[in-house]
Amino acid sequence: MLTIAGTEFKSRLFLGTGKFSSSSVMADAIAASECQMVTVALRRVNLDNPEDDIMKALSVREYIFLPNTSGARNANEAIRLAHLARAASGSSWLKLEVTPDPRTLLPDPVETLLATEKLVKDGFIVLPYMNADPILALKLQDAGAAAVMPLGSPIGTNQGVLTDSMIAIIIEQARVPVVVDAGIGAPSHAAYAMEMGADAVLVNTAISIAGDPVAMAAAFAKAVEAGRTAFVAGMGQRSKQASASSPADGKLSSDLGFLA
Repeated sequence: MLTIAGTEFKSRLFLGTGKFSSSSVMADAIAASECQMVTVALRRVNLDNPEDDIMKALSVREYIFLPNTSGARNANEAIRLAHLARAASGSSWLKLEVTPDPRTLLPDPVETLLATEKLVKDGFIVLPYMNADPILALKLQDAGAAAVMPLGSPIGTNQGVLTDSMIAIIIEQARVPVVVDAGIGAPSHAAYAMEMGADAVLVNTAISIAGDPVAMAAAFAKAVEAGRTAFVAGMGQRSKQASASSPADGKLSSDLGFLA
């Protein structure tokens, strides 16, 4: 069971809600994924009627909504958006995103840390989206982040976990859950992140733009479960030298039977 800020999650797959062709397809895909946490950009929530749009399409009783500060270019903008999100959703959960460059959408480490420090003091449950930087991950934990969310590769690229060596260090040092976020483009990528020891993954584009988003969501659910099971079971170590899987002693008989 995964626990973040005292809340337990049976599913270790979190879903984003952007890019789906319709709200109904989004809702069906989220249901097929069996996830319990969904992230939504503040700009997709109708502040005059929070039950409209995405909030209306999903049951607020079945999911934890993780509003994000997508579009924030610095700490001040992210803090303002966070407070608007809490006013609109009634939730203190927050995925913190500070991305000043619209071309790369890479997170600003300095502004992300500054915003985390302030928002934690303001009572938010902060899950910061970050570069795969082990030192920054430690600083964010010290600042009170409830989890850290290092990117696997740039947002929406579907390139997979290109930052695996750095994420491995983050996982090794982590005192809070590690959620691999961004760039996961196939169920195998998600399984790989979980096999490494990540606590969860967040997926959006790979599911929302799939030919069959509902089937793809189900595939990701299975991959995450398989990857986690493999990690808990204990992955075999890689070796540069071949090692026979059959017994080293004994010999083959003339009828191809094995004799000691």
